[in-house]
Amino acid sequence: MTQTFTGDTHVSEIVKQCPQAADIFKRNRIDFCCGGNRPLAEATDKSKRSTEDILEEVNALYQRKQEMNEKSIDWDAASSSELIEHIIYKHHQFLTDELPQLTPYVTKVFRVHGQNHPHLGRIHQLFNQLKVELEQHIVKEETEDFPTLLRHETAPTAETRRELDDILASLESEHAAAGDILKELRHITNDYTPPEGACGTYRLVYQRLEALESDTFEHIHLENNILFPRARTFA
Repeated sequence: MTQTFTGDTHVSEIVKQCPQAADIFKRNRIDFCCGGNRPLAEATDKSKRSTEDILEEVNALYQRKQEMNEKSIDWDAASSSELIEHIIYKHHQFLTDELPQLTPYVTKVFRVHGQNHPHLGRIHQLFNQLKVELEQHIVKEETEDFPTLLRHETAPTAETRRELDDILASLESEHAAAGDILKELRHITNDYTPPEGACGTYRLVYQRLEALESDTFEHIHLENNILFPRARTFA
């Protein structure tokens, strides 16, 4: 495994390059917020785990994220089952991991800074609305919608054609609703630009919300522009 970060790397720099590392630091009582401007080896003084153990976990996480981002495949040429597998493995798994992990940070920033920054209340509201909608969306896709699509592709009938048309229209409507929430989040965060003097957790929330936006838009693109048009061509 490539050793990306070392004990000399500042905690704040690790979180900047790999925002999900904040979850590892939180579990191990490593201050990445106000105390993030110091080397990891120094910041582990209150942790029960060694610097080496934490480094191994952080570097493994970073490598997994890089590998997921570096895969470049012509999805137009891939089968529907391959594309669906990719959507579930990369994008659904990202949401399954990230949404519950990001929730306490969004709440903390709203609780601590909401009185002076009223827009954080709207961010808190929008994020939680998006979280519920996306969680329900991906469960329905995996348990009902994708199986119907694949079943119609292999054994099309007039009944599954009508059912699939309704499914695709519903999913596209849900995608549009999620997109509207993400666009409003970008607007009220001033393109995810934290205010001057914002603490590390405040900055982390903005960074991870922007990463959520990026992954979700890629997710929607694969479905709206590749998978669904293909499904509409099935006999």
